[in-house]
Amino acid sequence: MNSNCKHIVLKTENLTIGYQQKKAKIIVAENVNLSLEKGKFIALLGKNGIGKSTLLRTISKVQNPLSGEILINNKKLHQYTNKELATNLSLVLTERLPESQLTVFELIALGRQPYTNWVDKISEEDLEKINWAIEKTEIKHLQEKRFYELSDGQLQRVLIARALAQDTAIIILDEPTAHLDMHHTYKIFQLLKKLVETTAKTIIISTHQINLALEVVDELIIMNANEVVSGETQKLIDTNKLDALFPKEILSFNKTLRQFTIRKDN
Repeated sequence: MNSNCKHIVLKTENLTIGYQQKKAKIIVAENVNLSLEKGKFIALLGKNGIGKSTLLRTISKVQNPLSGEILINNKKLHQYTNKELATNLSLVLTERLPESQLTVFELIALGRQPYTNWVDKISEEDLEKINWAIEKTEIKHLQEKRFYELSDGQLQRVLIARALAQDTAIIILDEPTAHLDMHHTYKIFQLLKKLVETTAKTIIISTHQINLALEVVDELIIMNANEVVSGETQKLIDTNKLDALFPKEILSFNKTLRQFTIRKDN
């Protein structure tokens, strides 16, 4: 009866993002209106420097919006305490991890911090979630290694596992394949797609792997100099929304191939 009723997990209303510098506001993007559904794999696309990381950091409360509203599960973001938000949204940024002697298992266990008691004792439920995350990301063979012993591809899986162990409805990853070769990039995309399908979590990634994203993800958020739009991948292709991503004299979008190609001189 209510098959058209969507479960919106993240929504923005007339959002303006950017930075406050002394008395001046540096606006990165404005009038951002997103409505993201539960259980979708979503890619955020845009040129370098367009503001993708700023948008992800704003909707995850790492930095404040300049104006507008962000809602997680129909509750305003600023009404969440940091601990409450950590049970609803997990975030994997591109920053390198600080030096430590943590094993892979211990690093993943940090995802349970929003739920542990004041002495950080891991419960049976916590242990189940950690082992579940390790199983889902297929890294059991790595769990006793120190995290600095891992390759970039292995470490990315571990960070995804930590986010999974946090057990949030929304997982946000900023450039999760930035340091990976083509093979490992594809493996990470495959993993994220499978996780969406098997866990019904909403996963949002920023990526420059546009052609691969167009093959794999369910929906896109496209940032360009004039607007931020979102929707199902095919709908955005049909309405020519990808055409503004890159200068047309260099790259052109082929609707039939659903890929960007290098523009050949006539």
